[in-house]
Amino acid sequence: MNLRKVWGSMWSRSNSCKDSTKAIQVPRSSSSSSLGAFDQLPMDILVQILMLMEPRDAVKLSLACKALKSLAGSNRLWIFYLQCLQESWDSIFFAETSLRYGYPLRMVSSESEELSFMRVYGQRAQVPDSIIIDGGSGYCKFGRSKNASPSGRSATFLEFGNIESPIYARLQQFFVTIFNRMQVKPSMQPIVVSLPLCHHDDTESAKASRRQLKTAILNVLFDMNVPAVCAVNQAVLALYAARQTSGIVVNIGFQVITIVPILNGKVMRQVGVEVIGFGALKLTGFLKEKMQENNITFHSLYTVRTLKENLCYVALDYEAELSRDTQASMEILGEGWFTLSKERFQTGEILFQPRLAGMRAMSLHQAVALCMDHCDEAGLTGDGSWFKTVVLAGGSACLPGLAERLEKELQNYLPSSICNGVKVIPPSCGVDTAWHGGKLISNLSTFPGPWCITRKQFRRKSRLMW
Repeated sequence: MNLRKVWGSMWSRSNSCKDSTKAIQVPRSSSSSSLGAFDQLPMDILVQILMLMEPRDAVKLSLACKALKSLAGSNRLWIFYLQCLQESWDSIFFAETSLRYGYPLRMVSSESEELSFMRVYGQRAQVPDSIIIDGGSGYCKFGRSKNASPSGRSATFLEFGNIESPIYARLQQFFVTIFNRMQVKPSMQPIVVSLPLCHHDDTESAKASRRQLKTAILNVLFDMNVPAVCAVNQAVLALYAARQTSGIVVNIGFQVITIVPILNGKVMRQVGVEVIGFGALKLTGFLKEKMQENNITFHSLYTVRTLKENLCYVALDYEAELSRDTQASMEILGEGWFTLSKERFQTGEILFQPRLAGMRAMSLHQAVALCMDHCDEAGLTGDGSWFKTVVLAGGSACLPGLAERLEKELQNYLPSSICNGVKVIPPSCGVDTAWHGGKLISNLSTFPGPWCITRKQFRRKSRLMW
């Protein structure tokens, strides 16, 4: 009966996704049960028929006979259903094969375990809606895990409270403000929160400071009756958003740039986190100075930042770019039209030539190359290629041309033994990259289980510590 209904249904639902499923093999049933008249149809046609059904109807149909149970439970069918969701299939596949077991990461082995995407689909449908809070160094992004993007952005931690007040009070005001803006009750859903990139050293005092900050965040959230919390390093979330579990994350923060080596989801502080003493604020300030030198008037630093985000880029060849016509204009509401020329690429150039802004600092490619050199010397894995993937993160990392320029500089700067295979990935989700890394985790079929700590677990752990 269900199969008869399928023939008369609309074909548009399958046309959007079926091309991407052709490469997946359909297992033939070893059962001797019959499909009656449908035995004459090729297996591929039967799967296409099932693709026209709703997932719940496919499950009901699987109860009819053993042959249909095998067909309706095939990975090809349920991969198709997953592809019809809002998230990209690449992200879903990466998350379910690399992150489903929590930390430490354990990849799904095709030899020892075959992932059932029918089960994955059912479990993902039951995952509770979560709140994701990415407290970046400049701006915080927050929103629900079921939404396509953050619902709000605001100035981050220090903006919510006096810097002289205790950390608990500042964090409490920060989270209360976000929950009020989202109009949600903290006790109703799990929270995914990014841990800020701070205390970069591997010293005992740095470890203690990181533990203290994480404990303070958990204390505040559990005192607000949050049922479960997933707290993950911001650089790790950016790496996950790029569908990687190992590599080097270059985070261009508000005040500083951090180069973070990560192996299998763990920050390798014993290898060394490099820090460059300027960030996005310096780039905005440099553009402001250039505009003033050229008698371009503006009302606020917000205007300068908007121009940087919309008109600036990084030149692949700085010297050649100086001789080109690079003029471009944009209108800012309430202030009129602005026209920039060489300032457009000179702003991003200070990442590679800090001296242009009067700074004595390591250039971006030198700092990344130094981090790679330390990773190579550490010899943590047999193949020595885990650190050759560089992922960019942060608002200013979205400047067009930055990934290509950094890759070019690294190829020229690194020794031949290391430079082969180096690739630089631009921010996969723009300024919201780390937030989307949290979204990957919060929509996992196994969430919140292996990734979260509950209030009861935290209180018990705290008692044991004391």
